[in-house]
Amino acid sequence: MTRPTIAITMGDPAGIGPEVIMKALAQPYANEICNPLVIGDAARLRKAAAMVGVKRDVDSLVNAEDADFAAKAVQCVDLKNVPDDLPFGQVSPIAGEAAYRYIEKAVQVVQSGAAQAICTAPLSKEALHAAGHKYPGHTELLAHLTGTKEVSMMLVTPKLRVIHVTTHIGLIDAIRKIEPGLVERVITRGHDVLIKAGIANPKIGVCAINPHAGENGLFGQGEEAEKITPAVEACKAKGWDVQGPLPADTLFFLAGRGDYDMVVAMYHDQGHGPVKVLGLESGVNITVGLPVIRTSVDHGTAFDIAGKGIADERSLIEALRQAAELAPKSSKAA
Repeated sequence: MTRPTIAITMGDPAGIGPEVIMKALAQPYANEICNPLVIGDAARLRKAAAMVGVKRDVDSLVNAEDADFAAKAVQCVDLKNVPDDLPFGQVSPIAGEAAYRYIEKAVQVVQSGAAQAICTAPLSKEALHAAGHKYPGHTELLAHLTGTKEVSMMLVTPKLRVIHVTTHIGLIDAIRKIEPGLVERVITRGHDVLIKAGIANPKIGVCAINPHAGENGLFGQGEEAEKITPAVEACKAKGWDVQGPLPADTLFFLAGRGDYDMVVAMYHDQGHGPVKVLGLESGVNITVGLPVIRTSVDHGTAFDIAGKGIADERSLIEALRQAAELAPKSSKAA
């Protein structure tokens, strides 16, 4: 069997990205499900390997096409943009610039056909901004680089899938932004992903904005009826199993026990909170709507532990698994 090649971006080189990459790629499973191709800095990866006790070398490549996935060494398209003395655990415009270039290169690699999906290690939004790249995060940056007008963030755990109508904006701005057309487009993107994942008739629950779904107008200003219900009814008219708007607290409980295949959250913390309670080590972030497959760890740069060799690689392994499942298979066998 052939395996998809996954372009793994190193993330912020001052964070835990290099460590979790080397720990993940030291495990046979990661190399069995895909051809892992790191986009980053080979010297930084070697330094991280020493920190975490991984005895794998790193091949420094100029071109993705030169990768030898049968080799014992980790394959890295080496941008050589990290100074040797760059400290771990500190915000730096140098690190922010490096992280941006890894994403930019990964998009080019996938668009060239040398990889079939992107899996991202975490970056620092503060460092990214310090480098002059004013994006709220990976999702918006990837949308810009691929010329995509609108994308959605989906968080996946073994027990829960959550897609977001809004993400990195303030709560008041999020409520203003929510409208039936946007809600319907988000439901549609999530529905399409579930169909591709092999769920023939996915059951989708849509969160309300207000407590108790507004309690028939007792809470809020009628946002559910104005902003959400028309989208739900439009999706039902397509023959889809979509329910809502439902009280978020109850919906997440029902989804967690398996009653729903996906929850549609209206704003960032409404969706992120339940997923992170289930455990960061099992969470994966999938950007839905891009012309390329992109998954990510569901944790940050963890500057407080970066460089100590104790970072947990399980979220990255799960992100690689999701990327391998969603990606078209490569014509190049390992």
